[in-house]
Amino acid sequence: MVIKILGTGCANCKRLEQVVKEVVSENNVDASIEKVEDIQKIMEYGVMSTPALVINEKVKAFGRIPNKNAIKTYIDEER
Repeated sequence: MVIKILGTGCANCKRLEQVVKEVVSENNVDASIEKVEDIQKIMEYGVMSTPALVINEKVKAFGRIPNKNAIKTYIDEER
């Protein structure tokens, strides 16, 4: 599973990355977590507001930081 955090490095982007890492660790998820900071690549996902969460190339959330339960649900949907 590939999880991507889309964002230019703002505080919310960093917070989303931290929350995702916590969920992955707490639930023993076999996933790689990547940061995408290039604005052109972010726009390729059709995301106009960051941070955004992409799992297995599917945009799951953008413009907000989902809570841990929501992130776990997104991960479970892609397993």
